[in-house]
Order: sequence, then C-alpha cells, then structure tokens
Amino acid sequence: MDPARPTDGAARAARAAVPSAATPGADDDTPAAVSDPSLPVARGGLTERDRRILALESRTFRYVGAKERAIREEIGVSKVAYYVRLNALLDDPDALRAAPALVHRLRGRRTSEDGPATAVDTDRVA
Repeated sequence: MDPARPTDGAARAARAAVPSAATPGADDDTPAAVSDPSLPVARGGLTERDRRILALESRTFRYVGAKERAIREEIGVSKVAYYVRLNALLDDPDALRAAPALVHRLRGRRTSEDGPATAVDTDRVA
C-alpha cells in the first residue's frame, strides 16, 4: 500500500465534506435557485404566504364579498390578519422588489386616503 495515496475511507470523507456544485440543493446563488418559490425562504425574503397575499391583492374582484372569501379560502387567515400583514408588507423592501407597481399603488392609497388631520375634524371618531 502506498503511504502517499489516501485510503478509500479517507477519500470518501473528503468528497462528502466538499459539496459539489452539480449537487441538487447545494448552496448556490443562481437566479433559478434564488427565485424558486418552492424553496424555503432564505436571508429574510418573502414567505410563500406573503407572495400569495401580494398576488391576491393585485387581482380585481367583481362581486361583493369575493375578496374576503378568497382571503379566507386561499390565504387561510381572517380579513383583519390579512390587512395587518399587507400593511406590514408595504414597508418591506422584499415586497417592493417582488411587486413594485402594486406596493407603490397601495402605499399611495394608504397615505392619501384621508389626508392630514386638521382641527376642524375634531368630531370624527376614527
């Protein structure tokens, strides 16, 4: 046996310690791996639920109550929880990168809905 040549066990251990680039699931930053929605969220990205919320918010609904029903059935949360999470997503840079037009439109609607409060509006409750 040649002392310079590693044994089969040592060679196997060395190969197992170094992940191959061709190995599926290896850590890589290729565009396909980074944007694949089936992969778990890494480094603070959007969750699958967040992506579904943005997708549902970009749709239009024709009938009264259809959006609330879609929130319950497709997202699986209450209407209040949906809007709380949507409001938080409007401030999330990952959501801005995922759906810039939607986030900008909703941010504009959020800030211009009532305008600034004035002293004349003292009789308003909410």
